Amino acid sequence: MKRYMSVAVLTLAVVSTFSVASPKLDPTIKHQPRDGVINIYGPGGPDTAIRNAAKAFSQKTGIPVNVTAGPESKWTREAQQKADVIFGSSEQSMSAFVETYPFITDQDVQPVYLRRAVIAVPKGNPKNISGIQDLLDKPSRIVVTEGLGVYNTSGTGVWEDIAGRKGSLADVQNFRSKIIAYAKGSGASFKAFQGQNADAWITWIHWPLNHMDKVDYVEIEPERRIYRDLTLAKTQGAEPQTQDFIDFVNSEEGKPFFTREGWTK
Repeated sequence: MKRYMSVAVLTLAVVSTFSVASPKLDPTIKHQPRDGVINIYGPGGPDTAIRNAAKAFSQKTGIPVNVTAGPESKWTREAQQKADVIFGSSEQSMSAFVETYPFITDQDVQPVYLRRAVIAVPKGNPKNISGIQDLLDKPSRIVVTEGLGVYNTSGTGVWEDIAGRKGSLADVQNFRSKIIAYAKGSGASFKAFQGQNADAWITWIHWPLNHMDKVDYVEIEPERRIYRDLTLAKTQGAEPQTQDFIDFVNSEEGKPFFTREGWTK
């Protein structure tokens, strides 16, 4: 009897975990994006470049563009109704969106830019950190970003990719022993980095570039460097001008809004 109860509890826990990991669609919400505005939804981080591109596009064309970003739980209901574009901050992140939202498919997803992981450090780099090997060789307090099985973030698994890049289990074990916080999402990681007397935070280049008053950054050695992409997915039934915006993001005119934040082609 106890065995069956344990299985039941385990099953409930698994179902509960998945219900948190992927938002449940509201069947009463109908996807009706054509309201005269290009509505764009996705995670925080890449949104700063997208917002600047959207502003320039609107000034050029007169077409209003609204960008809503942050944790998926904050925008999912509105996106279910209004989304013309869903953007993802990595392939695994976008794959989860495709799984969740029936109005985008894998064929709708377009990778548009790449950005690199870096080591964010306190202003002035007081520990004189020079790279990942330095973190491995010295006592270090490291913050990483993780989805923890319940949160869709581009940071999931990045620290492991970096630490294990040379095929050394010892490196992964070493690095893991120095992690002081596994934070759900880059925003939470930034707060943990600032509030827990951390020496380093493994993050994306646009975070320190957009917070230069608070953090500096150190490049990761080329042999360990990891990249993730920015993807755009035009929704089914989107505003007719939506493709024009996507083309603008991909154009030479739109490119500077992304390159200034560390995105590359």
